[in-house]
Amino acid sequence: MRNRQLVRHVVLNETPAERALARGLVTEIELVRLKAIARLYAWGLPPDMGWADLLQEALLRVLQGSRRRPDNVSMIAFVTGIMRSLKAEQHRRRQREAPSGSGDNVAAATLDPAPDAERSLAARQELAAIYRLFADDAVATRILNGLGSGLSPEEICAANGLSRTDYESARRRMRRCLLRHNLAWRLR
Repeated sequence: MRNRQLVRHVVLNETPAERALARGLVTEIELVRLKAIARLYAWGLPPDMGWADLLQEALLRVLQGSRRRPDNVSMIAFVTGIMRSLKAEQHRRRQREAPSGSGDNVAAATLDPAPDAERSLAARQELAAIYRLFADDAVATRILNGLGSGLSPEEICAANGLSRTDYESARRRMRRCLLRHNLAWRLR
């Protein structure tokens, strides 16, 4: 009975993610993971297509049935594959629309555009939120500082006297925390 009420509650204005949740295609945890993955795949896309657009488009294709999940593939892997192909499709489209001429023009047209003031502010706010999350965790803060400086995991371990096991444990702990708080930052 409760499921029927939930299905009746679905309105036409819902996002594909909300409909996928309502239909049981994804769990809330899977949706959080997909959001984090979408943020990673959104790098390099045109400014008019953000990570949320990428995720919603992928889920819409699943809901419409234009993409069918094989039985032996998890929903996360399946939707990630759709997002990957959407990103590749965007890059192919930009290459076709790029001005013809030297290879430099094509390469310049496919690069991520310089961030505008709004994107820069959003990035700074997200980075500040990440640092606030780990303010009480000295190891995590040292890892964040090392990654921000462009250091490799080995260099971070050496500079901070961490074993590789300590580094990997902290990295997993940080990733779980970021996923819980709906933040994404690529941790090597």
